[in-house]
Amino acid sequence: MNRFLASLTALALLGGCQTFAPSAPDGTPPVEEEETVPATETPTPQVYGSFSEEALFALLTAELAGQRNRFDIALGNYVQQANATQDPGIAERGFRIAEYLGAEQAALDTAMIWAQNAPDNLDAQRAAAVQLARAARYDEAMVYMEKVLQRQGDTHFDFLALSAAETDPDTRSGLLQSFDRLLQKYPENGQLLFGKALLLQQDGRPQEALELLEAQSTKHDEVAPLLLQARLLQGLKRGDEALPLLQKAIRQHPDDKRLRLTYARLLVEQERLDDAKGEFAALVQEFPEDDDLRFSLALVCLEAEAWREAIVYLEELVERGNHVDAAHYNLGRAYEELDEPESALIEYALVGPGNDYLSAQARQTELLFDSRRSAEASELLSKARESQPDYAIQLYLIESEALADQQQHERAWQVIQQALEQFPDDLNLLYTRAMLAEKRDDIDLLEKDLRFILEREPDNSMALNALGYTLADRTTRYAEAKALIEQAHQINPNDPAILDSLGWVNYRLGNLDEAERLLRLALKRFPDHEVAAHLGEVLWTRGKQREARKVWANALKGQPDSAILRGTLLRLTGSEAL
Repeated sequence: MNRFLASLTALALLGGCQTFAPSAPDGTPPVEEEETVPATETPTPQVYGSFSEEALFALLTAELAGQRNRFDIALGNYVQQANATQDPGIAERGFRIAEYLGAEQAALDTAMIWAQNAPDNLDAQRAAAVQLARAARYDEAMVYMEKVLQRQGDTHFDFLALSAAETDPDTRSGLLQSFDRLLQKYPENGQLLFGKALLLQQDGRPQEALELLEAQSTKHDEVAPLLLQARLLQGLKRGDEALPLLQKAIRQHPDDKRLRLTYARLLVEQERLDDAKGEFAALVQEFPEDDDLRFSLALVCLEAEAWREAIVYLEELVERGNHVDAAHYNLGRAYEELDEPESALIEYALVGPGNDYLSAQARQTELLFDSRRSAEASELLSKARESQPDYAIQLYLIESEALADQQQHERAWQVIQQALEQFPDDLNLLYTRAMLAEKRDDIDLLEKDLRFILEREPDNSMALNALGYTLADRTTRYAEAKALIEQAHQINPNDPAILDSLGWVNYRLGNLDEAERLLRLALKRFPDHEVAAHLGEVLWTRGKQREARKVWANALKGQPDSAILRGTLLRLTGSEAL
């Protein structure tokens, strides 16, 4: 941590009328610099505060402690002396240090002393209001905010509203009443109106917030309320109205980056990708050092399938050393789309630990397996597990899943067994082994592993559904299966896989009407070949053979090699062909 407390003489530091400089933009408390006084001028006499020897010693100790990175001592001494002397300069200094260190209680205490002893200092009143808001003392915060309003200073009503986002409804309601009381006194104050709109949004009342902003839009053209208005319109599915609002705002504030960025993002959300690409390109040209913008532009190019253009911006990010792992990962995606798998493999291999690491490993593995280089994939994953042990479980799962997808179930089994030797109680590994056990017709082991999971996670809907479906499909324990699947359905009622299982167990129990209803719903939500096989079988059993064939035919268009579909056709019709 950089040194942030200057070495000053006692009198220069502790002058009672000294004005302390604000924090630097990065949050670092100020370093006071001595003024250079021309030799021909007579220095203005300095009036100093009167401090006891004990106070002077404590404050000098604080400064020296700060120079030696003992910020705990520095802050403790300043807070102690702010309380003892009630001096606003000392209180402000303590507040700046506490704010820098993230010491919330000390920041509140020193801000209050500063505000109470410097009643005409707007910075002090504002600091007290913000700290009180952070402490959820909203009514007291509003008192200090009103003092700032009376002096026509900029307030932080937006922060006050946002700080209440996670509070209970009664607190938000009380704060809204405080806003309304102030609005009766200052009905045209744009900051108050913006703060109330934010609070209404946080309270789940977006329509009221929008109406409040729209009523004032002709009187106030500040950027922050315009941005909030656009977000509210988008949230209310009225994004087509947000675009002209932002276009008008940009004409009024052509240099405002926030407006232009919001407009570009809204174009993406509305799938106007070419227009969005143009907006982001213009922003990158105007702000060439902003690599967040450059990364956004690259992603928009990917979304617009402008692969070569995306590659240019992603390579620039790598050269500039920003978003490097994400750039390599997305370069891999682009090269895959261009059918250049070797280039994609190079890029995926360059992705380091972080958000994109496992996705890159999975894509690299799939590409190698598709190229019949499974041994190379396994070797790379083994080395990855050695170099990145924190990802070992996920890397085992990636390898096992890839092997299973290639119908190499025995090798997948060996990988999972190896993984469980290292991590015997990992639930994800046990679930995967259970699914592989079903392929090996080892229903006893499947049930053992799934029940182990359910002992530790009774509400694991995936395990409940897997066990229930297997019992319905591979045994005659239908009542037990139905109870398990219904429990999963209560936990996750919209999961189409669970709906499929529930339909299938009803079919096994002879409840054909309910089975058909559930399977139709499952297929509508998730047009999967296995669900289609189940629905077709129910329809066939009910004498609706023509519709059953139609369901199977549609499913085969998407998955012509489906063993489940072909097996169902062969069993019911005597032929794998329709």
